[in-house]
Amino acid sequence: MPEESASRAPAQIDSSVAHSARIWNYWLGGEENYAVDREIGDQFIDIFPDIVDIARSSRAFLSRAVRYMAGEGGIRQFLDIGTGLPTFDNTHQIAQQVAPDARVVYVDNDPMVLTHARALLIGTPEGVTEYIDSDVRDPDAVLEAARAALDFDRPVGLMLMNILGHLPDIDEGRTATRRLLAALPSGSYLAVADGTNVIRGPEFEKAIAVWNEAGSVPYVLRDPEQIASYLDGLELVEPGVVSCPLWRPGPPVTGGDREVDEFCAVGRKP
Repeated sequence: MPEESASRAPAQIDSSVAHSARIWNYWLGGEENYAVDREIGDQFIDIFPDIVDIARSSRAFLSRAVRYMAGEGGIRQFLDIGTGLPTFDNTHQIAQQVAPDARVVYVDNDPMVLTHARALLIGTPEGVTEYIDSDVRDPDAVLEAARAALDFDRPVGLMLMNILGHLPDIDEGRTATRRLLAALPSGSYLAVADGTNVIRGPEFEKAIAVWNEAGSVPYVLRDPEQIASYLDGLELVEPGVVSCPLWRPGPPVTGGDREVDEFCAVGRKP
């Protein structure tokens, strides 16, 4: 990984404090991270080596879910909340590979993510790729801002990837998800994934404690039943709520088809 460069770090970014988005970027093999992020990321790996497979399995699920929605589902609009730092196979890249005219709106509330996203998230000339500064905790504000680029009379693919675990109260996550889905028409989809504690729970819980104590945005592991509750009222796409590597697997990825503590699902709004 490259060392820090003053030219890479905008003034509002403190490269001396670890940041969850940069740590995740490090685990994915990205370059938008600093020594402090790699230090915390490596501490996490020492406690819980599965985290690299989890991060990459989650990214592979996102790619397959977007490809499914844009392909079989015919979705041409995506709302990706909790974007994180751009790496590879971002939502707009996958969607616009399938449909060059796809419209993608990214949402995050982090100034560092904002800086990188606006510089790097560039889509096709035929499509739309926008970034808005907003927070899943305020779904009405997200929806109001997204309306400038998305037509809510047409189906939308809603992406909530590793974001709801940042809401300590699961009921807050359920309420936010319901509010977002209520604004979307029939035929829209929800793709969701979050960390779980059912495969190697004690080890993951210990590592998450290190993560939370390091100044990163706190994260709460859920069980698969809790993740399933986010999709209440939707038609689950087969195979339902499963560990990320098992959702419509394609070519082998790092970790193969071994279950990891990251569960996911896709549902269609009837």
